[in-house]
Amino acid sequence: MTRIDADWLADPAARAVCAALTEAGHRIYFVGGCVRNTLLGRPVSDLDLATDARPEQTEAAAAAAGLKSVPTGKDHGTITLVAGGQGFEVTTFRHDIETDGRHAVVRFSDKLEDDAARRDFTMNALYATPDGQILDPVGGLEDLRAGRLRFIGDADQRIAEDYLRILRFFRFHAWYADPAGGMDAEALAACAAGAEGLDRLAAERVGQEILKLLAAPDPGPAVAAMEQAGLLSRVLPGATARALPVLIHLEGDLPADPLRRLAVLGGEDVSTRLRLSRTQARRLDLLQQGLADPCPVAEAAYRHGPDAARDIALLLAASLEQPLPATLEADLARGGAARFPIKAADLMPRLQGKALGTALTALEARWIASGFTLDKSALLQLPEAG
Repeated sequence: MTRIDADWLADPAARAVCAALTEAGHRIYFVGGCVRNTLLGRPVSDLDLATDARPEQTEAAAAAAGLKSVPTGKDHGTITLVAGGQGFEVTTFRHDIETDGRHAVVRFSDKLEDDAARRDFTMNALYATPDGQILDPVGGLEDLRAGRLRFIGDADQRIAEDYLRILRFFRFHAWYADPAGGMDAEALAACAAGAEGLDRLAAERVGQEILKLLAAPDPGPAVAAMEQAGLLSRVLPGATARALPVLIHLEGDLPADPLRRLAVLGGEDVSTRLRLSRTQARRLDLLQQGLADPCPVAEAAYRHGPDAARDIALLLAASLEQPLPATLEADLARGGAARFPIKAADLMPRLQGKALGTALTALEARWIASGFTLDKSALLQLPEAG
Protein backbone atom coordinates (compact mmCIF):
# COMPACT_ATOMS: atom_id res chain seq x y z
CA MET A 1 0.00 0.00 0.00
CA THR A 2 1.40 3.38 -1.03
CA ARG A 3 1.60 6.16 1.51
CA ILE A 4 2.96 9.67 1.35
CA ASP A 5 4.62 11.77 4.00
CA ALA A 6 4.39 15.51 3.42
CA ASP A 7 4.56 18.64 5.51
CA TRP A 8 1.09 19.67 4.40
CA LEU A 9 -0.40 16.49 5.88
CA ALA A 10 0.84 17.63 9.28
CA ASP A 11 -0.24 21.24 8.83
CA PRO A 12 -2.50 22.13 11.79
CA ALA A 13 -4.96 24.03 9.60
CA ALA A 14 -5.33 21.14 7.12
CA ARG A 15 -5.71 18.68 10.00
CA ALA A 16 -8.41 20.86 11.57
CA VAL A 17 -10.41 20.82 8.32
CA CYS A 18 -10.11 17.04 7.99
CA ALA A 19 -11.01 16.53 11.64
CA ALA A 20 -14.12 18.69 11.28
CA LEU A 21 -15.48 16.36 8.61
CA THR A 22 -14.35 13.03 10.03
CA GLU A 23 -15.62 13.82 13.52
CA ALA A 24 -19.01 14.53 11.94
CA GLY A 25 -18.97 11.03 10.45
CA HIS A 26 -17.88 11.89 6.88
CA ARG A 27 -15.02 10.79 4.67
CA ILE A 28 -12.57 13.35 3.37
CA TYR A 29 -9.56 13.02 1.07
CA PHE A 30 -6.88 15.21 -0.41
CA VAL A 31 -7.06 14.98 -4.19
CA GLY A 32 -5.39 16.08 -7.40
CA GLY A 33 -2.31 18.20 -7.69
CA CYS A 34 -1.20 18.06 -4.07
CA VAL A 35 -1.11 14.25 -4.15
CA ARG A 36 0.38 14.05 -7.65
CA ASN A 37 3.16 16.55 -6.96
CA THR A 38 4.04 15.02 -3.60
CA LEU A 39 4.48 11.63 -5.25
CA LEU A 40 6.78 13.28 -7.80
CA GLY A 41 8.71 15.21 -5.18
CA ARG A 42 7.57 18.56 -6.59
CA PRO A 43 6.31 21.66 -4.77
CA VAL A 44 2.67 21.78 -3.71
CA SER A 45 0.81 25.08 -3.97
CA ASP A 46 -2.84 24.21 -3.30
CA LEU A 47 -4.66 21.67 -1.19
CA ASP A 48 -7.98 20.47 -2.60
CA LEU A 49 -10.21 18.08 -0.73
CA ALA A 50 -13.11 15.80 -1.68
CA THR A 51 -15.76 14.47 0.68
CA ASP A 52 -18.93 12.40 0.76
CA ALA A 53 -20.58 15.16 2.81
CA ARG A 54 -23.17 17.26 1.02
CA PRO A 55 -22.46 21.01 0.97
CA GLU A 56 -24.91 21.68 3.82
CA GLN A 57 -23.30 18.90 5.85
CA THR A 58 -19.86 20.39 5.22
CA GLU A 59 -21.11 23.75 6.48
CA ALA A 60 -22.66 22.14 9.54
CA ALA A 61 -19.48 20.20 10.32
CA ALA A 62 -17.42 23.38 10.00
CA ALA A 63 -19.76 25.28 12.33
CA ALA A 64 -19.60 22.49 14.92
CA ALA A 65 -15.78 22.63 14.79
CA GLY A 66 -15.70 26.41 15.05
CA LEU A 67 -14.45 26.93 11.50
CA LYS A 68 -15.68 29.56 9.07
CA SER A 69 -17.27 28.32 5.85
CA VAL A 70 -17.75 30.25 2.60
CA PRO A 71 -20.14 28.93 -0.11
CA THR A 72 -17.73 29.69 -2.97
CA GLY A 73 -19.27 27.13 -5.33
CA LYS A 74 -22.09 25.57 -3.36
CA ASP A 75 -24.24 24.70 -6.38
CA HIS A 76 -21.36 22.57 -7.67
CA GLY A 77 -20.55 21.18 -4.23
CA THR A 78 -17.63 23.40 -3.20
CA ILE A 79 -17.43 24.99 0.23
CA THR A 80 -14.31 26.83 1.32
CA LEU A 81 -13.38 26.18 4.95
CA VAL A 82 -11.11 28.68 6.67
CA ALA A 83 -8.67 27.40 9.29
CA GLY A 84 -5.55 29.09 10.57
CA GLY A 85 -6.12 31.95 8.15
CA GLN A 86 -6.00 29.58 5.16
CA GLY A 87 -8.81 28.65 2.80
CA PHE A 88 -9.38 25.00 1.85
CA GLU A 89 -11.80 24.08 -0.94
CA VAL A 90 -13.85 21.05 0.10
CA THR A 91 -15.97 19.58 -2.70
CA THR A 92 -18.65 16.91 -2.49
CA PHE A 93 -18.16 13.72 -4.54
CA ARG A 94 -20.03 14.31 -7.76
CA HIS A 95 -20.54 13.12 -11.30
CA ASP A 96 -21.67 14.98 -14.41
CA ILE A 97 -25.19 14.45 -15.68
CA GLU A 98 -25.08 17.11 -18.40
CA THR A 99 -22.28 19.04 -20.10
CA ASP A 100 -21.99 21.55 -22.95
CA GLY A 101 -18.25 21.58 -23.47
CA ARG A 102 -17.72 24.40 -20.98
CA HIS A 103 -20.08 23.95 -18.02
CA ALA A 104 -21.47 20.89 -16.30
CA VAL A 105 -24.61 20.04 -14.37
CA VAL A 106 -23.54 17.75 -11.54
CA ARG A 107 -25.20 15.30 -9.22
CA PHE A 108 -23.74 14.64 -5.80
CA SER A 109 -22.59 11.14 -4.98
CA ASP A 110 -21.51 9.04 -2.02
CA LYS A 111 -18.96 7.18 -4.12
CA LEU A 112 -15.34 8.21 -4.53
CA GLU A 113 -15.32 6.18 -7.78
CA ASP A 114 -17.94 8.51 -9.29
CA ASP A 115 -15.86 11.51 -8.35
CA ALA A 116 -12.73 10.00 -9.89
CA ALA A 117 -14.48 9.05 -13.12
CA ARG A 118 -15.44 12.67 -13.89
CA ARG A 119 -11.88 14.00 -13.63
CA ASP A 120 -9.66 14.54 -16.65
CA PHE A 121 -6.44 12.49 -16.40
CA THR A 122 -5.64 9.38 -14.42
CA MET A 123 -2.71 11.08 -12.66
CA ASN A 124 -5.09 13.78 -11.41
CA ALA A 125 -7.48 11.25 -9.83
CA LEU A 126 -5.20 10.19 -6.99
CA TYR A 127 -6.57 10.61 -3.48
CA ALA A 128 -4.91 10.59 -0.06
CA THR A 129 -6.49 9.99 3.33
CA PRO A 130 -5.71 12.49 6.10
CA ASP A 131 -2.91 10.17 7.26
CA GLY A 132 -1.36 9.84 3.78
CA GLN A 133 -2.70 6.55 2.44
CA ILE A 134 -3.08 6.67 -1.36
CA LEU A 135 -6.32 5.65 -3.05
CA ASP A 136 -6.05 5.02 -6.79
CA PRO A 137 -9.45 4.21 -8.31
CA VAL A 138 -8.47 4.64 -12.01
CA GLY A 139 -4.87 3.45 -12.27
CA GLY A 140 -3.26 6.87 -12.06
CA LEU A 141 -0.36 5.80 -9.87
CA GLU A 142 1.12 3.49 -12.49
CA ASP A 143 0.68 6.15 -15.17
CA LEU A 144 2.33 8.78 -12.98
CA ARG A 145 5.32 6.58 -12.30
CA ALA A 146 5.67 5.80 -16.00
CA GLY A 147 5.34 9.43 -17.06
CA ARG A 148 2.26 8.52 -19.06
CA LEU A 149 -0.62 10.98 -19.51
CA ARG A 150 -4.00 9.36 -20.20
CA PHE A 151 -7.58 10.55 -20.11
CA ILE A 152 -9.87 8.73 -17.72
CA GLY A 153 -12.18 6.46 -19.67
CA ASP A 154 -13.16 7.59 -23.16
CA ALA A 155 -10.99 10.48 -24.32
CA ASP A 156 -13.60 11.88 -26.72
CA GLN A 157 -16.16 11.99 -23.93
CA ARG A 158 -13.79 13.66 -21.48
CA ILE A 159 -13.03 16.34 -24.08
CA ALA A 160 -16.67 16.87 -24.99
CA GLU A 161 -17.34 17.60 -21.31
CA ASP A 162 -14.87 20.51 -21.35
CA TYR A 163 -12.92 21.46 -24.46
CA LEU A 164 -10.30 23.19 -22.32
CA ARG A 165 -9.07 19.68 -21.62
CA ILE A 166 -7.49 19.69 -25.08
CA LEU A 167 -5.10 22.42 -24.02
CA ARG A 168 -4.70 20.89 -20.57
CA PHE A 169 -3.59 17.66 -22.22
CA PHE A 170 -0.63 19.37 -23.88
CA ARG A 171 0.14 21.44 -20.77
CA PHE A 172 0.18 18.40 -18.49
CA HIS A 173 2.20 16.45 -21.03
CA ALA A 174 4.86 19.16 -20.96
CA TRP A 175 4.97 19.25 -17.16
CA TYR A 176 4.47 15.63 -16.14
CA ALA A 177 4.89 13.17 -19.00
CA ASP A 178 8.03 11.47 -20.26
CA PRO A 179 8.64 12.85 -23.79
CA ALA A 180 10.54 9.69 -24.71
CA GLY A 181 7.32 7.71 -24.32
CA GLY A 182 5.48 9.79 -26.91
CA MET A 183 1.86 10.85 -26.58
CA ASP A 184 -1.10 8.60 -25.99
CA ALA A 185 -2.43 7.98 -29.52
CA GLU A 186 -6.07 7.82 -28.47
CA ALA A 187 -5.79 11.06 -26.53
CA LEU A 188 -4.01 12.89 -29.36
CA ALA A 189 -6.62 11.74 -31.89
CA ALA A 190 -9.43 12.87 -29.61
CA CYS A 191 -7.80 16.30 -29.16
CA ALA A 192 -7.52 16.72 -32.94
CA ALA A 193 -11.10 15.57 -33.46
CA GLY A 194 -12.40 18.06 -30.91
CA ALA A 195 -10.52 21.05 -32.33
CA GLU A 196 -13.64 23.02 -33.23
CA GLY A 197 -14.60 23.03 -29.57
CA LEU A 198 -11.68 25.33 -28.82
CA ASP A 199 -13.56 28.13 -30.59
CA ARG A 200 -16.16 28.01 -27.81
CA LEU A 201 -13.71 28.74 -25.02
CA ALA A 202 -13.23 32.17 -23.46
CA ALA A 203 -10.02 33.86 -24.55
CA GLU A 204 -8.90 34.20 -20.92
CA ARG A 205 -9.08 30.44 -20.37
CA VAL A 206 -7.12 29.76 -23.55
CA GLY A 207 -4.51 32.36 -22.64
CA GLN A 208 -4.02 30.97 -19.15
CA GLU A 209 -3.47 27.45 -20.47
CA ILE A 210 -1.05 28.53 -23.20
CA LEU A 211 1.07 30.52 -20.75
CA LYS A 212 1.09 27.64 -18.26
CA LEU A 213 2.18 25.31 -21.05
CA LEU A 214 4.98 27.63 -22.15
CA ALA A 215 6.18 27.96 -18.55
CA ALA A 216 7.12 24.25 -18.47
CA PRO A 217 10.84 23.44 -18.44
CA ASP A 218 10.65 22.16 -22.03
CA PRO A 219 7.31 22.69 -23.78
CA GLY A 220 8.87 22.14 -27.22
CA PRO A 221 7.61 18.58 -27.91
CA ALA A 222 4.10 19.37 -26.67
CA VAL A 223 3.79 22.55 -28.75
CA ALA A 224 5.18 20.73 -31.81
CA ALA A 225 2.52 18.04 -31.34
CA MET A 226 -0.14 20.77 -31.08
CA GLU A 227 1.07 22.17 -34.39
CA GLN A 228 1.09 18.80 -36.10
CA ALA A 229 -2.46 18.13 -34.91
CA GLY A 230 -3.66 21.48 -36.29
CA LEU A 231 -4.40 22.84 -32.83
CA LEU A 232 -1.74 25.55 -32.53
CA SER A 233 -3.06 27.36 -35.59
CA ARG A 234 -6.57 26.97 -34.18
CA VAL A 235 -5.79 29.07 -31.12
CA LEU A 236 -2.96 31.17 -32.62
CA PRO A 237 -3.38 31.57 -36.39
CA GLY A 238 -0.03 32.13 -38.07
CA ALA A 239 1.99 30.71 -35.17
CA THR A 240 4.68 28.08 -35.68
CA ALA A 241 6.68 25.99 -33.23
CA ARG A 242 9.75 25.81 -35.50
CA ALA A 243 12.03 28.10 -33.48
CA LEU A 244 10.80 27.15 -30.00
CA PRO A 245 13.23 24.24 -29.41
CA VAL A 246 16.12 26.45 -30.54
CA LEU A 247 15.06 29.19 -28.12
CA ILE A 248 14.78 26.73 -25.23
CA HIS A 249 18.30 25.47 -25.99
CA LEU A 250 19.67 29.03 -26.13
CA GLU A 251 17.97 29.97 -22.86
CA GLY A 252 20.29 27.62 -21.01
CA ASP A 253 19.90 28.18 -17.27
CA LEU A 254 17.64 31.21 -17.62
CA PRO A 255 14.26 30.87 -15.87
CA ALA A 256 11.43 29.72 -18.14
CA ASP A 257 9.69 32.79 -19.56
CA PRO A 258 6.32 32.06 -21.19
CA LEU A 259 6.01 35.49 -22.84
CA ARG A 260 9.43 35.24 -24.45
CA ARG A 261 8.51 31.80 -25.73
CA LEU A 262 5.14 33.08 -26.90
CA ALA A 263 6.92 35.79 -28.90
CA VAL A 264 9.00 33.24 -30.80
CA LEU A 265 5.83 31.39 -31.89
CA GLY A 266 4.58 34.44 -33.78
CA GLY A 267 0.94 34.58 -34.83
CA GLU A 268 -1.77 37.13 -35.49
CA ASP A 269 -3.45 39.31 -32.83
CA VAL A 270 -1.88 37.20 -30.11
CA SER A 271 -2.60 39.57 -27.23
CA THR A 272 -6.28 39.76 -28.16
CA ARG A 273 -6.71 36.05 -28.86
CA LEU A 274 -5.20 35.16 -25.49
CA ARG A 275 -6.66 38.18 -23.66
CA LEU A 276 -3.31 39.12 -22.19
CA SER A 277 -3.10 41.79 -19.50
CA ARG A 278 -1.99 45.25 -20.56
CA THR A 279 1.43 44.69 -19.03
CA GLN A 280 1.83 41.36 -20.82
CA ALA A 281 0.60 42.82 -24.10
CA ARG A 282 3.06 45.73 -23.94
CA ARG A 283 5.97 43.42 -23.26
CA LEU A 284 4.95 41.02 -26.03
CA ASP A 285 4.65 43.92 -28.45
CA LEU A 286 8.14 45.14 -27.50
CA LEU A 287 9.62 41.68 -28.10
CA GLN A 288 7.81 41.27 -31.40
CA GLN A 289 8.92 44.71 -32.58
CA GLY A 290 12.50 43.93 -31.59
CA LEU A 291 12.30 40.71 -33.58
CA ALA A 292 10.74 42.37 -36.62
CA ASP A 293 13.02 45.44 -36.66
CA PRO A 294 16.26 44.45 -34.94
CA CYS A 295 19.01 46.82 -33.86
CA PRO A 296 22.44 46.17 -32.29
CA VAL A 297 22.34 44.58 -28.84
CA ALA A 298 23.93 47.57 -27.10
CA GLU A 299 21.41 49.95 -28.63
CA ALA A 300 18.52 47.67 -27.59
CA ALA A 301 19.92 47.55 -24.05
CA TYR A 302 20.14 51.35 -23.97
CA ARG A 303 16.61 51.82 -25.30
CA HIS A 304 14.78 49.00 -23.52
CA GLY A 305 17.05 47.80 -20.72
CA PRO A 306 19.37 44.78 -20.58
CA ASP A 307 16.65 42.23 -19.80
CA ALA A 308 14.51 43.11 -22.80
CA ALA A 309 17.59 43.35 -24.99
CA ARG A 310 18.69 39.87 -23.93
CA ASP A 311 15.21 38.54 -24.73
CA ILE A 312 15.30 40.12 -28.18
CA ALA A 313 18.79 38.71 -28.83
CA LEU A 314 17.54 35.26 -27.85
CA LEU A 315 14.53 35.58 -30.15
CA LEU A 316 16.65 36.73 -33.09
CA ALA A 317 19.19 33.94 -32.65
CA ALA A 318 16.44 31.32 -32.33
CA SER A 319 14.56 32.59 -35.37
CA LEU A 320 17.74 32.59 -37.48
CA GLU A 321 18.94 29.33 -35.89
CA GLN A 322 22.24 30.96 -35.02
CA PRO A 323 24.30 31.12 -31.80
CA LEU A 324 24.07 34.13 -29.54
CA PRO A 325 26.60 36.92 -30.22
CA ALA A 326 29.93 36.30 -28.51
CA THR A 327 29.87 39.87 -27.17
CA LEU A 328 26.31 39.62 -25.83
CA GLU A 329 27.04 40.20 -22.14
CA ALA A 330 29.50 43.01 -22.81
CA ASP A 331 27.07 44.73 -25.17
CA LEU A 332 24.22 44.39 -22.68
CA ALA A 333 26.33 45.92 -19.92
CA ARG A 334 27.61 48.74 -22.12
CA GLY A 335 24.22 49.69 -23.51
CA GLY A 336 22.43 49.29 -20.18
CA ALA A 337 24.86 51.67 -18.48
CA ALA A 338 24.85 54.29 -21.26
CA ARG A 339 23.24 57.67 -20.54
CA PHE A 340 22.66 60.22 -23.31
CA PRO A 341 24.58 63.32 -22.17
CA ILE A 342 22.45 65.96 -23.93
CA LYS A 343 19.34 67.52 -22.39
CA ALA A 344 16.80 69.74 -24.13
CA ALA A 345 18.04 72.69 -22.09
CA ASP A 346 21.49 72.32 -23.69
CA LEU A 347 20.02 73.28 -27.09
CA MET A 348 17.74 76.06 -25.90
CA PRO A 349 16.91 78.81 -26.55
CA ARG A 350 18.40 78.64 -30.03
CA LEU A 351 16.19 75.64 -30.83
CA GLN A 352 12.52 75.37 -29.93
CA GLY A 353 9.53 73.13 -30.66
CA LYS A 354 9.80 70.65 -33.49
CA ALA A 355 13.33 71.73 -34.36
CA LEU A 356 14.44 70.96 -30.82
CA GLY A 357 12.95 67.46 -30.96
CA THR A 358 14.52 66.79 -34.36
CA ALA A 359 17.93 67.88 -33.13
CA LEU A 360 17.77 65.74 -29.99
CA THR A 361 16.82 62.69 -32.05
CA ALA A 362 19.62 63.30 -34.55
CA LEU A 363 22.23 63.83 -31.83
CA GLU A 364 21.13 60.70 -29.99
CA ALA A 365 21.49 58.71 -33.22
CA ARG A 366 25.03 60.06 -33.72
CA TRP A 367 25.89 59.23 -30.11
CA ILE A 368 24.58 55.66 -30.42
CA ALA A 369 26.43 55.19 -33.72
CA SER A 370 29.65 56.24 -31.98
CA GLY A 371 29.24 53.38 -29.54
CA PHE A 372 28.14 55.86 -26.85
CA THR A 373 31.61 57.45 -26.92
CA LEU A 374 30.84 61.04 -27.97
CA ASP A 375 30.69 63.26 -24.91
CA LYS A 376 28.54 66.33 -24.37
CA SER A 377 31.14 68.75 -25.68
CA ALA A 378 31.70 66.80 -28.88
CA LEU A 379 27.97 66.43 -29.50
CA LEU A 380 27.27 70.15 -29.08
CA GLN A 381 29.84 70.94 -31.77
CA LEU A 382 28.05 68.81 -34.38
CA PRO A 383 25.88 70.46 -37.07
CA GLU A 384 22.84 68.64 -35.69
CA ALA A 385 23.11 70.70 -32.50
CA GLY A 386 22.04 73.80 -34.46
